[in-house]
Amino acid sequence: MSEFKRIPPEQAQALREQGAVVVDIRDPQSFASGHISGSSHLDNHNLAAFIAAADFDKPLIVTCYHGNSSQSAAAYLAHQGFAEVYSLDGGFELWRSQFPDQVSQGDAE
Repeated sequence: MSEFKRIPPEQAQALREQGAVVVDIRDPQSFASGHISGSSHLDNHNLAAFIAAADFDKPLIVTCYHGNSSQSAAAYLAHQGFAEVYSLDGGFELWRSQFPDQVSQGDAE
């Protein structure tokens, strides 16, 4: 699959329960103040390392603030060879309103 799909939070949550990887492309301060539990912060500094260590067969969900920036990042990652790439519609803001119990705080690992 060289394209990505846009999915709503409910579908993203179902994919998470099946082992999907979630990456957050917002700035480090926003990530630290709240992010989807279990997600990793992804930026230009750690992108190459993330791709080098990634399991390309696991579904990958990309999130940002509102679901706009994540679309171009998802397209890029799909072209890097990930089998299934998704952009989270509504981004973290919609996620937080629908799954407040699935939000964590703290810096990126």
